[in-house]
Amino acid sequence: MPLKDSLLATLVAVIWGVNFVVIDAGLDEDMPALLFVALRFTLVALAVVVVARPQVPFRQVALVGAFMSVGQFGLLYSALAMGMPPGLASLVLQAQVVLTVVFAAVRLSELPTAGQLAGVVLGAVGLGVVALGRSAATPLLALLVTVAAAASWACGNVVARRVGTASGLSLTVWSATVVPLPLLALSLVVDGPDAVGHALTSLSLAAVLSTVYTAVLASWVGYGIWNSLLARHRTSAVVPFTLLVPLVGMTAAWLVLGETPNVAEAVGGAVLLLGVATAALGLPGRRRKGDGSSYIETVEQPDETVRVPG
Repeated sequence: MPLKDSLLATLVAVIWGVNFVVIDAGLDEDMPALLFVALRFTLVALAVVVVARPQVPFRQVALVGAFMSVGQFGLLYSALAMGMPPGLASLVLQAQVVLTVVFAAVRLSELPTAGQLAGVVLGAVGLGVVALGRSAATPLLALLVTVAAAASWACGNVVARRVGTASGLSLTVWSATVVPLPLLALSLVVDGPDAVGHALTSLSLAAVLSTVYTAVLASWVGYGIWNSLLARHRTSAVVPFTLLVPLVGMTAAWLVLGETPNVAEAVGGAVLLLGVATAALGLPGRRRKGDGSSYIETVEQPDETVRVPG
């Protein structure tokens, strides 16, 4: 890619990596996690006035929103509220790449390449090392909830693959419309009307700025730039920049929060990232079409598979 576009891709990776620290900063004691997600996607959904609706049935758009936004971010924000370190969360969430390979094989009958299978194994080993060797600052439940967020994201990837719309930004914006009401209702049940009412009437500056950052920069600007790059260049030229996201996330957490992974988390994270890179950027292989027809030669680089938090 030209230097200008490489810098744009790097900028997006930085925006998305810093996103984790920004979310954590907005989750103060008075802000329930599920309500915080609802506020974010209320702002994201406002873009429907300028972003065209995907040319697919809305029930499919809603299903993407259920997995990729309600499930992924509802669980991620909850994990951060439980004490999941944001830097480590940015890393563990990338397990969605290897999980997408597994779910696509089961649901879409897409046979993974040898490189993708190796990536799945490496990713699983890396996650295991992180889980077993995590520091006392990383609660097991928070880690498991983060993995569940990655699994929900992976399910959303598979659904998005079936939808087949070319505009990830359009799908992001319109699928956001199904997020606020369910999560607001769930927050009322989990946190109680008093906590929700108090949070809405006493929003901290950190919560407001965090919501603006995650909606405007991470979702609107990030996806706008990212999809323009995918439209102009081969996916294999753009995808490697997603590997910068956890590196930026962990660096930001170190600089802002003093978060430092222990040896096991660092080693396990490196193995996980290697698995993600192998699965996302694996060698060309043969994939069986979902309709059972003959094999076709393809490079496993669909843009839905490499989406990052935005």
